[in-house]
Amino acid sequence: MRRVITLCTDFGLTDHYQGAMKGVILGINPDAVIVDITHSIPEFDVLSGAITLNNFYSYFPPGTIHVGVVDPGVGGERKPLALEADGHYFIGPDNGLFSLVYKRSGKLNVREITNKEYMLPHVSSTFHGRDVFAPAAAHLSMGVDLNELGDEAASPLRLGLPVPEAEGGKVTGEVIHGDSFGNLLTNIPAELVKRGSLVYVDGISLGIPRESYGSVKKGELLSIIGSSGYLEIAVCQGSALDTLGPDKKVVTVITE
Repeated sequence: MRRVITLCTDFGLTDHYQGAMKGVILGINPDAVIVDITHSIPEFDVLSGAITLNNFYSYFPPGTIHVGVVDPGVGGERKPLALEADGHYFIGPDNGLFSLVYKRSGKLNVREITNKEYMLPHVSSTFHGRDVFAPAAAHLSMGVDLNELGDEAASPLRLGLPVPEAEGGKVTGEVIHGDSFGNLLTNIPAELVKRGSLVYVDGISLGIPRESYGSVKKGELLSIIGSSGYLEIAVCQGSALDTLGPDKKVVTVITE
């Protein structure tokens, strides 16, 4: 069966890990369509993985199976999960990686993967991506019902995501993620940024949000509503991360 399976991990491109997962999937379903989203999530950064998953999954056709592996607790007490949300399937660790999917979805079916029939015969304590998640995804792609993978998982872990504070004509948020261009994603949604708002990052004035990255001179800081629908801090043809540094950033929007 030609079902799409996406892979999103922090494995990097140097080692064999993502290749081994693909081998397992294709060994079970040779017709699977495997799409590499990224293997460059910062190591062990579950929040970055959650943001990345949330930013791409809805653009795939219903029925796509999304495998997310950012798993610092592999082999520990965290559960391996398989879930359906709004017609998409997700497989990965119960460590908050799917928090934004839970928040966004109207209906969830979350299962703990316990049925050994849908795992590799030997499950290592260090590579559930290969031994548990990849075979579960492959079997789903072959038409196995999600409920066959295991019992319902009660209260899956949700990250305590930072929420911006809005009071009067002021919104206070923070940078929560940086992309490969050095653009800094904030937790301030577009609907809280009014036309003509003034944006500050750690007290530095960026003026009003811009319409494009090229609206200022090369090397200048700016703010912009990014493709994710949230306020971003960027540098024209440069890196806001390099310019401002890696420390936590407070972002203020004056709307009046």
